[in-house]
Amino acid sequence: MATQAHSLSYAGCNFLRQRLVLSTLSGRPVKIRKIRARDDNPGLRDFEASFIRLLDKITNGSRIEINQTGTTLYYQPGLLYGGSVEHDCSVLRSIGYYLESLLCLAPFMKHPLRIVLRGVTNDQTDPSVDVLKATALPLLKQFGIDGESFELKIVRRGMPPGGGGEVFFSCPVRKVLKPIQLTDPGKIKRIRGMAYSVRVSPQMANRIVDSARSILNKFIPDIYIYTDHMKGVNSGKSPGFGLSLVAETTNGTFLSAELASNPQGQGTAVLPEDVGRNCARLLLEEIYRGGCVDSTNQSLALLLMTLGQQDVSKVLLGPLSPYTNDIFKLMEMSEFLEIRGQLKDKE
Repeated sequence: MATQAHSLSYAGCNFLRQRLVLSTLSGRPVKIRKIRARDDNPGLRDFEASFIRLLDKITNGSRIEINQTGTTLYYQPGLLYGGSVEHDCSVLRSIGYYLESLLCLAPFMKHPLRIVLRGVTNDQTDPSVDVLKATALPLLKQFGIDGESFELKIVRRGMPPGGGGEVFFSCPVRKVLKPIQLTDPGKIKRIRGMAYSVRVSPQMANRIVDSARSILNKFIPDIYIYTDHMKGVNSGKSPGFGLSLVAETTNGTFLSAELASNPQGQGTAVLPEDVGRNCARLLLEEIYRGGCVDSTNQSLALLLMTLGQQDVSKVLLGPLSPYTNDIFKLMEMSEFLEIRGQLKDKE
């Protein structure tokens, strides 16, 4: 491997995605060693390799070196270029795994990003495209990232393990982010949701809606849960169903919860009534936690505040999620805090 004297050095697979995103934003190369070195199956996983290929597609001039065992990665980021891109995501993780990082990077491209992602749209691990569309996009608009070309659309749904879904995401370029003052979440005024089903009976979605409403109707009357039953090629390659719920407050805060059925051939069968009731309870728990940003988007809000102007931004958060705690640890012990100055230099 070539000399990498000025790169930041880390060990282990923890924070891999976050380190690569912060490296891309700051322009600082990173070298990550001992990636699952003691594991029976050492090295990068397929979904991590797919994420690295995605970074290579949206940048210009990136240099990526991986040793034969996949346990050492050197990444020298290029210019965030953007443009029209297509990418086939690994079915081991959902499209949300890749979209979370694109939401951080897309506003700082040289050209507006227009990307088509193919893979799993809804699973039990990562935020679904439905939740990111309902919560992350309004949060980005608070920072001044908006316009006609700001869009996130599900073209086809895909459930694990087969996938087969397709998502279109476009984002305008914004060199400067507005400071935010989100300190009063307000009161819940309405709840919206999406009950989806693919390659199963359309009645599954209706049963999910009825069971979720049986709990939520006790608290608020303004509830509307849409049903989405895609057929044929738009339904992906595997059967499944699920529910995503979003509560909107009087001050424009969005709090979300979601639940999906077990993948085909994995675990025990799940009743749609259980999915509806449990998802409603998760939403009530998210509301109880409070804050102006839900658990899914805490880390996104904090990163965008870091990348904003020198003006003071304030945000009220509920208890930090484990993922957000990990981001805090990463930024406390890394040299990536120079990101804001690096971005200004690029401008």
